[in-house]
Amino acid sequence: MNNNKKNAYMAMTPDEAKKFKYWQTRTIIASMVGYALFYFVRKNLSIAMPAMQADLGITKTELGIFLTLHGLIYGVSKFINGFIGDRVNARYFMVSGLILSSACNLIFGFSSAVLVFGIVWMANGWFQGMGFPPCARLLTHWVPPKELATKMSIWNTSHSIGAGLVVIVCGYVVSLGWRWCFFFPSAIALFGAVLLWSGLRDIPASVGLPEICPEGMSQEESEHKDTSKEFKQFVRRKVFMNPYIWIIGIANFFVYTIRYAVLDWGPTLLSEWKGFSVHNAGWMVAGFEISGILGMLSSGWVTDKFFGGRGPRVCVICMAFATFFIFLFWQLSSPPMWLASLVLMAAGFFIYGPQALVGIAASNLATKRAAATATGFTGLFGYASTVVSGWGLGYLVDHFGWSCAIRALIGVGFAGALIFLMAWKAEADGYKD
Repeated sequence: MNNNKKNAYMAMTPDEAKKFKYWQTRTIIASMVGYALFYFVRKNLSIAMPAMQADLGITKTELGIFLTLHGLIYGVSKFINGFIGDRVNARYFMVSGLILSSACNLIFGFSSAVLVFGIVWMANGWFQGMGFPPCARLLTHWVPPKELATKMSIWNTSHSIGAGLVVIVCGYVVSLGWRWCFFFPSAIALFGAVLLWSGLRDIPASVGLPEICPEGMSQEESEHKDTSKEFKQFVRRKVFMNPYIWIIGIANFFVYTIRYAVLDWGPTLLSEWKGFSVHNAGWMVAGFEISGILGMLSSGWVTDKFFGGRGPRVCVICMAFATFFIFLFWQLSSPPMWLASLVLMAAGFFIYGPQALVGIAASNLATKRAAATATGFTGLFGYASTVVSGWGLGYLVDHFGWSCAIRALIGVGFAGALIFLMAWKAEADGYKD
Protein backbone atom coordinates (compact mmCIF):
# COMPACT_ATOMS: atom_id res chain seq x y z
CA MET A 1 0.00 0.00 0.00
CA ASN A 2 1.12 3.57 -0.63
CA ASN A 3 1.27 6.11 2.21
CA ASN A 4 -2.21 7.52 1.56
CA LYS A 5 -3.75 4.06 1.70
CA LYS A 6 -1.79 3.25 4.86
CA ASN A 7 -3.24 6.35 6.50
CA ALA A 8 -6.76 5.39 5.48
CA TYR A 9 -6.64 1.70 6.41
CA MET A 10 -4.05 1.60 9.20
CA ALA A 11 -6.60 0.55 11.85
CA MET A 12 -7.44 -2.67 9.98
CA THR A 13 -5.94 -6.12 10.12
CA PRO A 14 -5.02 -7.76 6.78
CA ASP A 15 -8.25 -9.83 6.89
CA GLU A 16 -10.30 -6.72 7.64
CA ALA A 17 -8.60 -4.82 4.81
CA LYS A 18 -9.42 -7.66 2.38
CA LYS A 19 -13.03 -7.78 3.54
CA PHE A 20 -13.22 -3.99 3.39
CA LYS A 21 -12.01 -3.99 -0.23
CA TYR A 22 -14.70 -6.53 -1.16
CA TRP A 23 -17.48 -4.50 0.44
CA GLN A 24 -16.12 -1.24 -0.96
CA THR A 25 -16.29 -2.64 -4.51
CA ARG A 26 -19.70 -4.20 -3.90
CA THR A 27 -21.07 -0.95 -2.49
CA ILE A 28 -19.80 1.12 -5.42
CA ILE A 29 -21.26 -1.30 -7.99
CA ALA A 30 -24.62 -1.75 -6.23
CA SER A 31 -25.12 1.98 -5.70
CA MET A 32 -24.09 2.66 -9.32
CA VAL A 33 -26.73 0.26 -10.64
CA GLY A 34 -29.32 1.62 -8.24
CA TYR A 35 -28.70 5.25 -9.13
CA ALA A 36 -28.69 4.48 -12.87
CA LEU A 37 -32.18 3.05 -12.40
CA PHE A 38 -33.37 6.32 -10.84
CA TYR A 39 -32.68 7.84 -14.28
CA PHE A 40 -34.89 5.20 -15.90
CA VAL A 41 -37.87 6.73 -14.10
CA ARG A 42 -36.76 10.35 -14.48
CA LYS A 43 -35.28 11.01 -17.92
CA ASN A 44 -37.78 8.88 -19.83
CA LEU A 45 -40.03 11.94 -20.23
CA SER A 46 -37.71 13.56 -22.81
CA ILE A 47 -38.37 10.84 -25.43
CA ALA A 48 -42.11 10.83 -24.70
CA MET A 49 -42.44 14.62 -25.07
CA PRO A 50 -42.75 14.90 -28.89
CA ALA A 51 -45.42 12.17 -28.96
CA MET A 52 -47.26 13.75 -26.02
CA GLN A 53 -47.34 17.07 -27.86
CA ALA A 54 -48.91 15.41 -30.91
CA ASP A 55 -51.33 13.20 -28.95
CA LEU A 56 -52.47 15.61 -26.23
CA GLY A 57 -51.76 19.03 -27.76
CA ILE A 58 -49.38 20.06 -24.95
CA THR A 59 -47.16 23.07 -25.74
CA LYS A 60 -43.42 23.28 -25.13
CA THR A 61 -44.01 25.92 -22.47
CA GLU A 62 -46.32 23.50 -20.59
CA LEU A 63 -43.81 20.69 -20.91
CA GLY A 64 -41.15 23.11 -19.70
CA ILE A 65 -43.27 23.82 -16.62
CA PHE A 66 -43.37 20.06 -15.87
CA LEU A 67 -39.59 19.93 -16.11
CA THR A 68 -39.12 23.04 -13.98
CA LEU A 69 -41.50 22.00 -11.18
CA HIS A 70 -39.97 18.53 -11.15
CA GLY A 71 -36.47 19.98 -10.96
CA LEU A 72 -37.28 22.48 -8.23
CA ILE A 73 -38.99 19.85 -6.08
CA TYR A 74 -36.10 17.48 -6.74
CA GLY A 75 -33.57 20.11 -5.68
CA VAL A 76 -35.42 20.83 -2.41
CA SER A 77 -35.85 17.11 -1.80
CA LYS A 78 -32.17 16.40 -2.45
CA PHE A 79 -31.23 19.13 0.02
CA ILE A 80 -33.62 18.04 2.79
CA ASN A 81 -32.98 14.36 2.21
CA GLY A 82 -29.25 15.12 2.21
CA PHE A 83 -29.54 16.23 5.82
CA ILE A 84 -31.56 13.09 6.59
CA GLY A 85 -29.27 10.90 4.50
CA ASP A 86 -26.27 11.64 6.72
CA ARG A 87 -28.17 10.10 9.63
CA VAL A 88 -30.15 7.09 8.35
CA ASN A 89 -29.50 3.67 6.81
CA ALA A 90 -28.61 4.20 3.15
CA ARG A 91 -29.96 0.83 2.02
CA TYR A 92 -33.50 1.44 3.29
CA PHE A 93 -33.54 5.03 2.10
CA MET A 94 -32.37 4.41 -1.47
CA VAL A 95 -34.59 1.39 -2.16
CA SER A 96 -37.67 3.19 -0.84
CA GLY A 97 -37.04 6.16 -3.15
CA LEU A 98 -36.63 3.95 -6.23
CA ILE A 99 -39.87 2.06 -5.56
CA LEU A 100 -41.87 5.26 -5.00
CA SER A 101 -40.47 6.88 -8.16
CA SER A 102 -41.44 3.81 -10.16
CA ALA A 103 -44.98 4.03 -8.78
CA CYS A 104 -45.22 7.68 -9.87
CA ASN A 105 -44.20 6.70 -13.40
CA LEU A 106 -46.89 4.04 -13.58
CA ILE A 107 -49.53 6.59 -12.52
CA PHE A 108 -48.17 9.10 -15.07
CA GLY A 109 -48.44 6.52 -17.85
CA PHE A 110 -52.11 5.84 -17.10
CA SER A 111 -53.03 9.56 -16.98
CA SER A 112 -54.19 12.02 -19.65
CA ALA A 113 -54.94 15.23 -17.71
CA VAL A 114 -52.30 17.98 -17.63
CA LEU A 115 -53.01 18.69 -13.94
CA VAL A 116 -52.42 15.04 -13.00
CA PHE A 117 -49.20 15.02 -15.02
CA GLY A 118 -47.95 18.04 -13.08
CA ILE A 119 -48.85 16.67 -9.64
CA VAL A 120 -47.42 13.20 -10.29
CA TRP A 121 -44.20 14.52 -11.84
CA MET A 122 -43.69 16.85 -8.86
CA ALA A 123 -44.15 13.87 -6.52
CA ASN A 124 -41.64 11.94 -8.61
CA GLY A 125 -39.21 14.83 -8.18
CA TRP A 126 -39.45 14.47 -4.40
CA PHE A 127 -38.84 10.72 -4.41
CA GLN A 128 -35.97 11.15 -6.88
CA GLY A 129 -34.27 13.26 -4.20
CA MET A 130 -33.92 10.09 -2.12
CA GLY A 131 -31.42 8.63 -4.61
CA PHE A 132 -28.19 10.60 -4.37
CA PRO A 133 -27.92 11.42 -0.61
CA PRO A 134 -27.54 7.77 0.49
CA CYS A 135 -24.92 7.31 -2.25
CA ALA A 136 -22.95 10.31 -0.97
CA ARG A 137 -23.09 8.84 2.54
CA LEU A 138 -21.91 5.45 1.32
CA LEU A 139 -19.07 6.66 -0.89
CA THR A 140 -17.54 8.96 1.72
CA HIS A 141 -17.69 6.19 4.34
CA TRP A 142 -16.24 3.51 2.06
CA VAL A 143 -13.66 5.55 0.08
CA PRO A 144 -10.74 7.56 1.61
CA PRO A 145 -10.60 11.27 0.62
CA LYS A 146 -7.37 10.81 -1.38
CA GLU A 147 -9.10 8.23 -3.60
CA LEU A 148 -12.53 9.86 -3.74
CA ALA A 149 -12.16 11.87 -6.96
CA THR A 150 -11.10 8.79 -8.93
CA LYS A 151 -13.54 6.29 -7.43
CA MET A 152 -16.48 8.70 -7.22
CA SER A 153 -15.90 9.63 -10.87
CA ILE A 154 -16.28 5.95 -11.69
CA TRP A 155 -19.47 5.88 -9.61
CA ASN A 156 -20.71 9.05 -11.34
CA THR A 157 -20.84 7.20 -14.65
CA SER A 158 -24.14 5.83 -13.31
CA HIS A 159 -25.73 9.16 -14.32
CA SER A 160 -24.74 8.74 -17.95
CA ILE A 161 -25.33 4.99 -18.04
CA GLY A 162 -28.88 5.42 -16.75
CA ALA A 163 -29.74 8.46 -18.86
CA GLY A 164 -28.11 7.01 -21.98
CA LEU A 165 -29.79 3.62 -21.73
CA VAL A 166 -33.25 4.99 -21.01
CA VAL A 167 -33.31 7.28 -24.06
CA ILE A 168 -32.22 4.35 -26.25
CA VAL A 169 -34.82 2.01 -24.75
CA CYS A 170 -37.58 4.61 -24.93
CA GLY A 171 -36.52 5.52 -28.47
CA TYR A 172 -37.72 2.03 -29.45
CA VAL A 173 -40.74 1.51 -27.18
CA VAL A 174 -42.22 4.94 -28.01
CA SER A 175 -43.36 3.35 -31.29
CA LEU A 176 -45.88 1.41 -29.14
CA GLY A 177 -47.18 4.71 -27.75
CA TRP A 178 -45.72 7.35 -25.45
CA ARG A 179 -47.20 5.66 -22.36
CA TRP A 180 -44.77 2.75 -22.78
CA CYS A 181 -41.95 5.22 -22.09
CA PHE A 182 -43.24 5.11 -18.50
CA PHE A 183 -44.52 1.54 -18.15
CA PHE A 184 -41.42 -0.27 -19.40
CA PRO A 185 -38.78 1.73 -17.43
CA SER A 186 -40.92 1.39 -14.29
CA ALA A 187 -40.90 -2.40 -14.58
CA ILE A 188 -37.11 -2.40 -14.99
CA ALA A 189 -36.66 -0.07 -11.99
CA LEU A 190 -38.89 -2.18 -9.72
CA PHE A 191 -36.95 -5.32 -10.60
CA GLY A 192 -33.74 -3.37 -9.95
CA ALA A 193 -35.00 -2.30 -6.53
CA VAL A 194 -35.13 -5.97 -5.52
CA LEU A 195 -31.52 -6.45 -6.65
CA LEU A 196 -30.46 -3.26 -4.85
CA TRP A 197 -31.99 -4.48 -1.59
CA SER A 198 -30.03 -7.70 -1.95
CA GLY A 199 -26.70 -6.13 -2.91
CA LEU A 200 -26.47 -3.01 -0.77
CA ARG A 201 -25.62 -2.50 2.91
CA ASP A 202 -24.88 0.66 4.92
CA ILE A 203 -21.57 2.02 6.27
CA PRO A 204 -18.62 -0.28 7.26
CA ALA A 205 -19.92 -0.75 10.81
CA SER A 206 -23.06 -2.43 9.40
CA VAL A 207 -20.91 -5.37 8.22
CA GLY A 208 -18.63 -5.42 11.27
CA LEU A 209 -15.76 -3.36 9.85
CA PRO A 210 -13.96 -0.30 11.30
CA GLU A 211 -14.34 3.10 9.69
CA ILE A 212 -11.61 4.37 7.36
CA CYS A 213 -9.33 6.90 9.00
CA PRO A 214 -8.76 9.97 6.76
CA GLU A 215 -5.48 11.86 7.02
CA GLY A 216 -5.77 14.49 9.74
CA MET A 217 -8.22 12.46 11.88
CA SER A 218 -7.64 9.92 14.63
CA GLN A 219 -9.54 6.61 14.61
CA GLU A 220 -11.64 7.85 17.55
CA GLU A 221 -12.60 10.96 15.62
CA SER A 222 -13.34 8.89 12.53
CA GLU A 223 -15.79 6.68 14.43
CA HIS A 224 -17.22 9.53 16.50
CA LYS A 225 -20.99 9.42 16.97
CA ASP A 226 -22.55 12.86 16.63
CA THR A 227 -25.19 14.20 18.93
CA SER A 228 -27.89 16.20 17.20
CA LYS A 229 -26.46 19.49 18.53
CA GLU A 230 -22.89 18.64 17.55
CA PHE A 231 -23.96 17.55 14.09
CA LYS A 232 -25.87 20.78 13.44
CA GLN A 233 -22.88 22.86 14.56
CA PHE A 234 -20.56 20.84 12.36
CA VAL A 235 -22.84 21.18 9.32
CA ARG A 236 -23.20 24.91 9.88
CA ARG A 237 -19.42 25.38 9.93
CA LYS A 238 -18.44 22.94 7.19
CA VAL A 239 -21.31 23.54 4.76
CA PHE A 240 -23.36 26.69 5.28
CA MET A 241 -20.49 28.93 6.44
CA ASN A 242 -18.04 27.61 3.85
CA PRO A 243 -17.68 30.13 0.97
CA TYR A 244 -16.26 27.52 -1.41
CA ILE A 245 -19.33 25.30 -0.95
CA TRP A 246 -21.46 28.30 -1.95
CA ILE A 247 -19.28 29.08 -4.99
CA ILE A 248 -19.33 25.55 -6.41
CA GLY A 249 -23.04 25.32 -5.59
CA ILE A 250 -23.82 28.46 -7.60
CA ALA A 251 -21.60 27.24 -10.44
CA ASN A 252 -23.53 23.97 -10.35
CA PHE A 253 -26.60 25.94 -11.45
CA PHE A 254 -24.89 26.65 -14.78
CA VAL A 255 -23.56 23.09 -15.17
CA TYR A 256 -27.02 21.60 -14.77
CA THR A 257 -28.66 24.16 -17.03
CA ILE A 258 -26.55 22.89 -19.93
CA ARG A 259 -26.74 19.24 -18.96
CA TYR A 260 -30.51 19.17 -18.55
CA ALA A 261 -31.11 21.32 -21.62
CA VAL A 262 -29.59 18.49 -23.69
CA LEU A 263 -31.19 15.64 -21.72
CA ASP A 264 -34.69 17.15 -21.58
CA TRP A 265 -34.88 18.96 -24.92
CA GLY A 266 -32.27 17.08 -26.97
CA PRO A 267 -34.65 14.68 -28.77
CA THR A 268 -37.09 17.50 -29.57
CA LEU A 269 -34.33 19.93 -30.62
CA LEU A 270 -32.59 17.41 -32.87
CA SER A 271 -35.82 16.34 -34.57
CA GLU A 272 -37.32 19.83 -35.03
CA TRP A 273 -34.26 22.04 -35.55
CA LYS A 274 -31.77 19.66 -37.15
CA GLY A 275 -34.26 17.34 -38.89
CA PHE A 276 -33.24 13.98 -37.37
CA SER A 277 -35.75 11.24 -36.54
CA VAL A 278 -36.72 10.75 -32.88
CA HIS A 279 -35.10 7.30 -33.04
CA ASN A 280 -31.77 8.75 -34.25
CA ALA A 281 -32.08 11.67 -31.84
CA GLY A 282 -32.31 9.18 -28.97
CA TRP A 283 -29.03 7.60 -30.04
CA MET A 284 -27.41 11.04 -30.38
CA VAL A 285 -28.42 12.03 -26.86
CA ALA A 286 -27.16 8.65 -25.68
CA GLY A 287 -23.85 9.53 -27.38
CA PHE A 288 -23.78 12.75 -25.33
CA GLU A 289 -24.15 10.58 -22.21
CA ILE A 290 -21.62 7.95 -23.27
CA SER A 291 -18.96 10.59 -23.94
CA GLY A 292 -19.91 12.03 -20.55
CA ILE A 293 -18.79 8.75 -18.97
CA LEU A 294 -15.34 9.24 -20.45
CA GLY A 295 -15.40 12.87 -19.34
CA MET A 296 -16.20 11.95 -15.73
CA LEU A 297 -13.54 9.26 -15.56
CA SER A 298 -10.94 11.56 -17.12
CA SER A 299 -11.77 14.52 -14.91
CA GLY A 300 -11.58 12.44 -11.73
CA TRP A 301 -8.23 10.94 -12.71
CA VAL A 302 -6.82 14.34 -13.76
CA THR A 303 -8.04 15.90 -10.50
CA ASP A 304 -6.23 13.34 -8.32
CA LYS A 305 -3.18 12.95 -10.56
CA PHE A 306 -2.34 16.53 -11.54
CA PHE A 307 -4.38 18.89 -9.35
CA GLY A 308 -3.96 17.30 -5.90
CA GLY A 309 -7.69 16.64 -5.53
CA ARG A 310 -8.68 20.25 -6.26
CA GLY A 311 -11.75 19.66 -8.40
CA PRO A 312 -12.83 23.29 -8.98
CA ARG A 313 -9.66 23.93 -11.00
CA VAL A 314 -10.55 21.15 -13.44
CA CYS A 315 -14.13 22.47 -13.56
CA VAL A 316 -12.91 25.82 -14.93
CA ILE A 317 -11.17 24.09 -17.84
CA CYS A 318 -14.07 21.74 -18.55
CA MET A 319 -16.70 24.49 -18.57
CA ALA A 320 -14.64 26.56 -21.01
CA PHE A 321 -14.36 23.66 -23.47
CA ALA A 322 -18.04 22.66 -23.07
CA THR A 323 -19.06 26.23 -23.96
CA PHE A 324 -16.81 26.17 -27.01
CA PHE A 325 -18.43 22.99 -28.38
CA ILE A 326 -21.95 24.31 -27.75
CA PHE A 327 -20.92 27.32 -29.83
CA LEU A 328 -19.74 24.98 -32.61
CA PHE A 329 -23.04 23.08 -32.49
CA TRP A 330 -24.93 26.37 -32.85
CA GLN A 331 -22.84 27.21 -35.93
CA LEU A 332 -23.62 23.92 -37.72
CA SER A 333 -26.18 24.36 -40.48
CA SER A 334 -27.92 21.16 -41.68
CA PRO A 335 -25.00 18.96 -40.54
CA PRO A 336 -24.70 15.24 -41.29
CA MET A 337 -25.61 13.06 -38.34
CA TRP A 338 -22.02 11.97 -37.68
CA LEU A 339 -20.74 15.56 -37.40
CA ALA A 340 -23.58 16.77 -35.18
CA SER A 341 -23.09 13.69 -32.99
CA LEU A 342 -19.35 14.28 -32.61
CA VAL A 343 -19.78 17.91 -31.57
CA LEU A 344 -22.58 16.98 -29.16
CA MET A 345 -20.42 14.20 -27.71
CA ALA A 346 -17.52 16.63 -27.22
CA ALA A 347 -19.81 18.96 -25.28
CA GLY A 348 -20.98 15.99 -23.19
CA PHE A 349 -17.41 14.93 -22.47
CA PHE A 350 -16.59 18.30 -20.93
CA ILE A 351 -19.88 19.15 -19.18
CA TYR A 352 -19.88 15.88 -17.25
CA GLY A 353 -16.49 16.67 -15.71
CA PRO A 354 -17.95 19.47 -13.54
CA GLN A 355 -21.16 17.46 -13.05
CA ALA A 356 -19.11 14.79 -11.27
CA LEU A 357 -16.54 17.03 -9.60
CA VAL A 358 -19.02 19.36 -7.86
CA GLY A 359 -20.29 16.49 -5.70
CA ILE A 360 -16.77 15.19 -5.11
CA ALA A 361 -15.45 18.61 -4.08
CA ALA A 362 -18.43 19.25 -1.81
CA SER A 363 -18.09 15.81 -0.17
CA ASN A 364 -14.38 16.29 0.52
CA LEU A 365 -14.70 19.85 1.78
CA ALA A 366 -17.57 18.92 4.14
CA THR A 367 -15.88 15.60 5.14
CA LYS A 368 -17.72 12.30 5.39
CA ARG A 369 -19.70 13.51 8.42
CA ALA A 370 -21.65 16.02 6.31
CA ALA A 371 -21.12 14.79 2.74
CA ALA A 372 -24.79 14.09 1.98
CA THR A 373 -25.80 17.49 3.35
CA ALA A 374 -23.15 19.27 1.27
CA THR A 375 -24.05 17.47 -1.96
CA GLY A 376 -27.72 18.09 -1.27
CA PHE A 377 -26.99 21.78 -0.80
CA THR A 378 -25.03 22.09 -4.05
CA GLY A 379 -27.73 20.02 -5.73
CA LEU A 380 -30.30 22.58 -4.62
CA PHE A 381 -28.59 25.09 -6.90
CA GLY A 382 -28.22 22.53 -9.66
CA TYR A 383 -31.88 21.68 -9.85
CA ALA A 384 -32.97 25.29 -9.48
CA SER A 385 -31.50 25.50 -12.98
CA THR A 386 -34.62 23.83 -14.36
CA VAL A 387 -36.26 27.26 -14.23
CA VAL A 388 -33.94 28.02 -17.16
CA SER A 389 -33.45 24.58 -18.73
CA GLY A 390 -37.13 23.65 -18.41
CA TRP A 391 -39.64 26.50 -18.54
CA GLY A 392 -37.10 29.10 -19.73
CA LEU A 393 -35.94 27.19 -22.81
CA GLY A 394 -39.47 26.05 -23.60
CA TYR A 395 -40.60 29.67 -23.58
CA LEU A 396 -37.63 30.83 -25.69
CA VAL A 397 -38.26 28.16 -28.31
CA ASP A 398 -42.00 28.85 -28.48
CA HIS A 399 -41.43 32.59 -28.98
CA PHE A 400 -37.96 33.01 -30.53
CA GLY A 401 -36.85 29.64 -31.91
CA TRP A 402 -34.11 27.12 -31.18
CA SER A 403 -31.22 29.36 -32.26
CA CYS A 404 -32.05 31.85 -29.52
CA ALA A 405 -32.16 29.04 -26.94
CA ILE A 406 -28.70 27.79 -27.95
CA ARG A 407 -27.25 31.30 -27.72
CA ALA A 408 -28.60 31.48 -24.18
CA LEU A 409 -26.80 28.22 -23.32
CA ILE A 410 -23.51 29.64 -24.60
CA GLY A 411 -23.89 32.54 -22.17
CA VAL A 412 -24.71 30.08 -19.37
CA GLY A 413 -21.51 28.10 -20.02
CA PHE A 414 -19.33 31.21 -20.02
CA ALA A 415 -20.82 32.41 -16.71
CA GLY A 416 -20.28 28.99 -15.12
CA ALA A 417 -16.58 28.97 -16.01
CA LEU A 418 -16.10 32.38 -14.42
CA ILE A 419 -17.79 31.34 -11.18
CA PHE A 420 -15.75 28.13 -10.88
CA LEU A 421 -12.65 30.32 -11.25
CA MET A 422 -13.56 31.96 -7.91
CA ALA A 423 -12.94 28.60 -6.16
CA TRP A 424 -9.49 28.11 -7.68
CA LYS A 425 -7.75 28.49 -4.27
CA ALA A 426 -9.98 26.01 -2.43
CA GLU A 427 -8.25 23.20 -0.51
CA ALA A 428 -8.65 19.61 -1.66
CA ASP A 429 -10.57 18.57 1.51
CA GLY A 430 -11.71 19.79 4.90
CA TYR A 431 -10.14 17.14 7.14
CA LYS A 432 -7.11 19.21 8.13
CA ASP A 433 -9.10 21.48 10.44
